[in-house]
Parts: sequence; structure tokens; C-alpha cells
Amino acid sequence: MTEPTGGPMGDPPAEGGGRVARVVLVDDHRMFRTGVRAEIGRTEVTGIDVVGEADDVESAVRVVAETRPDVVLLDVHLPGGGGVEVLRRSAALMGDPAGVRFLALSVSDAAEDVIGVIRGGARGYVTKTITGTDLVNAIFRISDGDAVFSPRLAGFVLDAFAATDTPPVDEDLDRLTQREREVLRLIARGYAYKEIAKQLFISVKTVESHVSAVLRKLQLSNRHELTRWATARRLV
Repeated sequence: MTEPTGGPMGDPPAEGGGRVARVVLVDDHRMFRTGVRAEIGRTEVTGIDVVGEADDVESAVRVVAETRPDVVLLDVHLPGGGGVEVLRRSAALMGDPAGVRFLALSVSDAAEDVIGVIRGGARGYVTKTITGTDLVNAIFRISDGDAVFSPRLAGFVLDAFAATDTPPVDEDLDRLTQREREVLRLIARGYAYKEIAKQLFISVKTVESHVSAVLRKLQLSNRHELTRWATARRLV
């Protein structure tokens, strides 16, 4: 397994040695998709040809089946069941050596998210802090059959597949939606509401609503108790 490396955002993206990789972008935030397309979609420079986009599970499954791209950049948390559901419903397209390959691209660096999509068939997992140069390199590596992970995420996968016991079900955590889990982790890491809103591409009011829902579901009183709860479960 390899890790992407590279310079800061704004450096010319790495080229694919004259090759072209056909890519589908799957993310429920239109502004993020627009940014990724602008950063890597200059085919004459990057070798990346963005052939389709989708913002939920249904549209993702349809677009991937119609375009048969080389690589799908897949967000983990999507309306309609998440990235794992896209992988499950696209399994038939991943079977042969020339099949579609999936690279998870998510704001989340939580172990259960990484492990879930890798078990579902994704070939790699990078976070949205990745540079344009590194993302282009990651796409070509995935297209070549390599496995690519952002720093430290590979350890989650190695630990998970080395484990012989199934991890216990956490009923409290299962009460939370995927978005509530994202907000929970960022709150526990000390992010302010405005920072969380910017990170997740949502409004501050929506962040406040998610925090209230998390506190209610977990029967906690404030963010300090929430932080202790998340730390005890190694979610931070």
C-alpha cells in the first residue's frame, strides 16, 4: 500500500505520462465537486477526464454504470445509504482487472468509515485535505491497481483485517446518523461551530441542530461531556 505525497495546493498537478484516466465524482456538495473538477479536470494538463458527477446513491450507481469510468472518487457519507451502498450496488462492475475502481475521498478520517468502504471494495481512502497534485497521483495509482491511503489511515485497515474478533456493536453510537458522527468528532476535537460548518459545507445553524440531536440521543448535557464520551470510545 502506498501513500500519496506532494507539494502544496496550487502546484501543477502531476501528469499521467500521456495517459488519460476517466473519473466520476460522487459527493453531495456541489461546490466541492466544482472545486475538484476545477483542480484536477484540466485533461490536457492532468490527464484526468471527469466524465460524470453524482450527489447521492441512486445517481451515483446510475452514472457509474452508464460511464464505466476508470476511477470513481467516492464520498463516504451520501444521501440514500452512503458510499458503502454505492459499492454494494456496483460490485458487478469491479470484478475483472479492467473493472471500475473506487477511491474514497472524504472529510472523515474515522476508522469505521475507512474500514467500511475498504471492506466494500474501495481500493483506497484519502481525506479532503489532499492536494490536487496528490489526488491526481492517487487516481492514476488506483487505476493501475495500487492501493492508496492518506497518512495513518492505512494502519486502520491493517489492524482491522488482522483482527480475528468482530468489534462489538456500540448501540449508543448506532443511534447517530453519519452526519451527526462527523459533527461529534469535530466537536470533540475542539472545533468551533463556524469551523465545523466550513469543514462540512453546512450552515452554523445546521451544526447547532446536529449537536443538539447528538446530546439528546446520548443523554449528555454539554460539549465537555460529549468530548469525554467520544474520547472514551477512541472516536477523536
